[in-house]
Amino acid sequence: MNTQLHQDAQQIIRASLNAVLPDQAVARALAGYTPRGGKNLLVAAGKAAWQMAHAALQTLGHVDGGVVITKYGHVMGDLPGLCCFEAGHPVPDENSFAATRQALGLVSGLSSQDTVLFLLSGGGSALFESPLLPGDQLQSITQQLLASGADIVEMNTLRKRLSAVKGGRFALACAPAQVFSVVLSDIIGDPLDMIASGPAYPDASTCQQAQAVAEKYHLDLSPQAAGLLAEETPKALTNVETHITGSVRELCASAAQECEKLGYSPIVLTDCLCCEAREAGSFLGSILKSHAAPQKPLAFIAGGETVVHLTGQGLGGRNQELALAAAPHIAGLNAALFSLGSDGTDGPTDAAGGYVDGNSAHALAQAGLSVPSVLKENDAYHALQQVGGLLITGPTGTNVNDVAVGLLR
Repeated sequence: MNTQLHQDAQQIIRASLNAVLPDQAVARALAGYTPRGGKNLLVAAGKAAWQMAHAALQTLGHVDGGVVITKYGHVMGDLPGLCCFEAGHPVPDENSFAATRQALGLVSGLSSQDTVLFLLSGGGSALFESPLLPGDQLQSITQQLLASGADIVEMNTLRKRLSAVKGGRFALACAPAQVFSVVLSDIIGDPLDMIASGPAYPDASTCQQAQAVAEKYHLDLSPQAAGLLAEETPKALTNVETHITGSVRELCASAAQECEKLGYSPIVLTDCLCCEAREAGSFLGSILKSHAAPQKPLAFIAGGETVVHLTGQGLGGRNQELALAAAPHIAGLNAALFSLGSDGTDGPTDAAGGYVDGNSAHALAQAGLSVPSVLKENDAYHALQQVGGLLITGPTGTNVNDVAVGLLR
């Protein structure tokens, strides 16, 4: 492993993640927050829910009660006046359903003088869920979508029609109370109706679009599920004020800034990356190869969210697949490439992503591993584990999509 490049990568990762933690972002969003005088309640949902709720309490001092729903392992301690729950992601589980029932109970029967501070981050589609059909059916549909390679917009277009809290329905459940929504974006372009499936934002998608997603991926739907896809979601909400804070654009900018501090000339290729993970890795690796032996160190940065089409039974995630796919292209070069999810998790693993350098392809071959075979089996985790290429950060407290960085000396 190239020690200098690995150290540079670790420093870029640390600085980039610190720059997009929700603490300051939430505080900025709450600068204009004025409760109406009645109850002041808090509901937070998503991978960054605990950190956002913690930041809100630091800013406001206290609230009159609340519910926080986040991913397993993401609750970092008790929060005064709030009930914290951990639940399933990326597939909702019984804890998702039970915690969401608590949130719905909290906001039921409110008056027009009450206010609900709603803190939303990516992952909420699974964590914040009250299904309109049996839970096992919803889990099956989610698993089918994840395996199909559907992108996040396609997934959420369909999922919001199967839920009592998605597609603006949570805001309706709070009415006539006012909802002040603070959103940490994890979707390219920051579409508010799609982030966590838009529980407090009017839905811009249509029944026809949802049905087209089901047909495109040949989903196995029960008659009840098919019927729900034909029911339209709220198209207007009068009790919501929304503030978006934090995005992948900031993540890329902070990565570029740290690269520059380390002596690299940074080039942000895109903050809208959206394709197959292995294709993105191949492309970024090819960029490094075409600029080999530069006169000065270069850094190529791409942010967004790739997808994985499951063809095998291995273990991994989109960022690990992206990094592994780059390894053959940078073999023998004084180069490295890493890709990670800003929330600290990548797929159903304990890794945030993957790292490879010019020595990785040889090390994989020495271990008897073929990159195409590993990718076919979707087993990037175990391959990268063998060559020291797993990035382990633990839960970060934020969630603003993924970033990949290619370093060239």
